[in-house]
Amino acid sequence: MSAGLSFEQLGIDPALAAALRASGIDRPFPIQHLTIPDALAGRDVCGKAKTGSGKTLAFGLPLLMRTPRSAPGRPASLVLVPTRELAVQVTTVLNPLASSVGRRIGAVYGGAHLDRQMHRLQRGLDVVVATPGRLIDVVDRGAADLSAVETLVVDEADRMADMGFMPQVEWLLRHMPDRRQTLLFSATLDSAVDRLVRRHLADPVFHEVRSSQVTVDQMEHLFLKVHQLDKARVAAAIAEGAGKTLVFVRTKRGADRLSSELRQLGTRAGAIHGDLHQGMRERALAEFTSGKVGVLVATDVAARGLDIEGVDVVLHYDPAEDPKAYLHRSGRTARAGESGIAVTLALWNEELAVEQLQRRLGLPRGVVEVFSNDPRLRDLPGWLANRAAAVGTAR
Repeated sequence: MSAGLSFEQLGIDPALAAALRASGIDRPFPIQHLTIPDALAGRDVCGKAKTGSGKTLAFGLPLLMRTPRSAPGRPASLVLVPTRELAVQVTTVLNPLASSVGRRIGAVYGGAHLDRQMHRLQRGLDVVVATPGRLIDVVDRGAADLSAVETLVVDEADRMADMGFMPQVEWLLRHMPDRRQTLLFSATLDSAVDRLVRRHLADPVFHEVRSSQVTVDQMEHLFLKVHQLDKARVAAAIAEGAGKTLVFVRTKRGADRLSSELRQLGTRAGAIHGDLHQGMRERALAEFTSGKVGVLVATDVAARGLDIEGVDVVLHYDPAEDPKAYLHRSGRTARAGESGIAVTLALWNEELAVEQLQRRLGLPRGVVEVFSNDPRLRDLPGWLANRAAAVGTAR
């Protein structure tokens, strides 16, 4: 497929293409080039690609084109996602596109008002984006009938398996027609996902976008030695010079504590973790996405599946536990071809673990000691450019 094809040349409805252009999206990403023609043709599709590669539009555009108007309580299309945040995110991305072609879309997920969600279903939704547990609850209560589902999307299937949702997915599949189109997207096709593909997809076409190294190569990596009493101030200094800063900590309590400390230091910061009420999580995410808040402090679990555009810096306030966690966190600042900066803060007793991480990932070795009054912290791109120039001169 030529990389120069437009959405219209891939077969996308002109109204949808116009809505995409209005939001600043002119050209398809690789996963969209690969999967859209087969999805439009009605084929079952298995797409292997990382979060941030453009999967939402890869399944969302064909889904909206193939979805008919639906009877109340009987949606024609269903998107299953592993987390509440991803349900909101997918719905937010697809809602203006759905409006442009006269389709109704809504999200169904736990932690939000059940009666309100049931009422929306009974009024009529053509496309439902749902987490498995809440959707089962809604079906059990008679507010949704899945017997009219013509197109099913399983998004982030590997995360679904990791979080133990496969039995719930299987339950939902038993309540849908056997003859339907199924689009499955996953970063990996390990055992549980492979079983789902073999059992529930009919003669699927497989597409893969290889991107595991792309995000690492397109990121700048900086490892800083800090002192415990100065650590929050270092984080605040970095955030002051960056646009959007996504900060990772190990614990829920740590997320609350750091966001509070940053606010006391004059940094607009929010937190997202599993113990927060869903409304608070959604508000923190919305304020960060819109730029109202420049820093979002998150635990690894809470950030699963999130795809936030325009993250300038990923800050490992607590160093990642292993290379996989480091790549998963850091990749959130290198989305769909964009570059970004990943910064790790290490205390004196964490230096050895950080050096082991660098060695295993093939990253340049070394940890630079800094204090919060270091002016380089407020201009990371300038610091990195000077570092690169110094390396070039030394060669």
